[in-house]
Amino acid sequence: MTSAIKQAVREIDSHVTRGGWDGPVRVFALVRSQVLAADPELAGHLPSDVSLQAAQHPESLFSVEQEGLPPAASVGDLLAQLAWPETVDGAAVSLERIAMPPEAEAEIPEDPAEAEAFASADPRRQDIRMVVGVMRDGSSWCTIRLRSHDEDADVLGSPDLVPELVQALRATFL
Repeated sequence: MTSAIKQAVREIDSHVTRGGWDGPVRVFALVRSQVLAADPELAGHLPSDVSLQAAQHPESLFSVEQEGLPPAASVGDLLAQLAWPETVDGAAVSLERIAMPPEAEAEIPEDPAEAEAFASADPRRQDIRMVVGVMRDGSSWCTIRLRSHDEDADVLGSPDLVPELVQALRATFL
């Protein structure tokens, strides 16, 4: 299953990248293509090439972006509100953050608004996009894309690049 989640997360990263930077948190359900192929009504809403792929590769995953997410103060709060039906085999989340080098940590103001303003203006900042996906069986894949190296070949990936987000996303299946 690792190759399927890895491929799904990479496809989500590419999809989100086409929309540019400075986007919102996005959440995706991951569904095995065999579920799509078994549901004629659902399959009828899919492009023919997707239906064909579902029939030919029953273990591949399709992502379905979730709209109308509930309001939340943080990504953790958002994920804590989510639960998935049995037909959903996994889930993924895409979000952007600012990363600062360790030497800047002592300079960051304690006030959240001041800290955000500081990080936004600091030339040492790195804008990053993370896409994290998990499956019901616990397998996961994460990617990190840097705005400063915004090429597919430069995207980092591993099962546990963002462990806290992996755990939070896994909890949506409990």
